[in-house]
Amino acid sequence: MASNSTPALRIPVADYVAGIAAGDRALLARAITLVESTNREHCRLAQSVLQELLPRTGKAIRLGITGVPGVGKSTTIDQLGMNLIAEGKQVAVLAIDPTSKRTGGSILGDKTRMNDLALQKNAFIRPSPSSGTLGGVTRKTRETMALVEAAGFDVVIVETVGVGQSEVAVSDMVDFFLVLLLAGGGDDLQGIKKGIIELADMIAINKADGDNIKRAESAANEYRGALQIFTPHGATWHPPVVTVSGRDNRGLHELWAKVLEHRAIMMATGTFTSRRQSQAVSWMRDMLEGRLMRALRENPKVGADLPSIEAAVAEGTLLPTLAVDRIMSMMDLT
Repeated sequence: MASNSTPALRIPVADYVAGIAAGDRALLARAITLVESTNREHCRLAQSVLQELLPRTGKAIRLGITGVPGVGKSTTIDQLGMNLIAEGKQVAVLAIDPTSKRTGGSILGDKTRMNDLALQKNAFIRPSPSSGTLGGVTRKTRETMALVEAAGFDVVIVETVGVGQSEVAVSDMVDFFLVLLLAGGGDDLQGIKKGIIELADMIAINKADGDNIKRAESAANEYRGALQIFTPHGATWHPPVVTVSGRDNRGLHELWAKVLEHRAIMMATGTFTSRRQSQAVSWMRDMLEGRLMRALRENPKVGADLPSIEAAVAEGTLLPTLAVDRIMSMMDLT
C-alpha cells in the first residue's frame, strides 16, 4: 500500500482538475491510478478530483462492446477508433482485462492488440484489470469513464472480456450496447442468449470478409428472425443486425451511423436523459454496496466470528439465512 508521501498525493486537487481539463495525459493517467487504488488516501483524493470535474462529464458518447474471446473485439475497436479520429474525434478505450481469481494476475494486452489506435495522439487506451468483480468489469470503470470525459474525449468505448455477467455490468454504464458475434461456428443461433439480446442495442456479425461474407449474411438473417421472439426495447428502437469486418473496415461507418441514429432518437424522446439518470443512481448503489461490504469485513466482531460462522455453514449445521442474520446483528443492521 502506498504511503501518504507518494507523488500522486503530493499533487493538489486543483492541479489535477486543471491538468485533466486541459488534456494532460500524464495527470489523467495518474488520476485513473488513484481511482483504481485501494489506498484510503488515494480514494479520498480521487473522489475530490471527480467531484470538481463532475460538471465537465457526461458529454461523450458511451459505447459498450462485448463478445466472446476471438470474436475480433480489439481489431474492430482499433479500426472503428481510427475512423472516428479521422472524423476529428478524440477516442478513449477502457479495455477490461480478465483477472485470475487465484493469482490476481491480469493479461493487460489490449493496448498492444490495438496497434494503430495506440499510436494516435487523439486516442487513449487504458487496460484495466477486472479484479474478479462482476463479469470482468472493474468497479472503478465508471469513475475512469468520468475522468476521460472530463479530459475532453468525445467517444468512450468500454470493451468487456465477454464472459459471465459482464454484459449486464457494461450495459448499465453506456448509452449504446453492441454485441459482436461470429458466423460459421456450427449452430449460429447457439450464441443467442435471451439476457444478452435483451440488453443489445445492435448485433454485429463480425469477420464478414473473404469467403465468410455469405455465411455472415446468412447468420445475420437468422439473428434477425430470432430477434422477433424477444421483447423489443421499445416503440422507438428495434435493435438492428449488421455485418462488419473489423479487419477490412467493412460496415463500420454504417455501424457508427446506427449509434448516432440511436442517440438522436433517445435524446428526442427523453429516454437518453432518463437512462443516464438511472445509471447514475445505479452507480451510487453499487458504491454503497461496496462500502458496506468493506465495513463488514473490517468490523472486529465480524472478523473474529466469521471463520466459525462460515465453517458452520459449510458443515451444514447453520442455515445460511441465520448466518446472515447473525452477521447483520453484529453490525447493528438488523
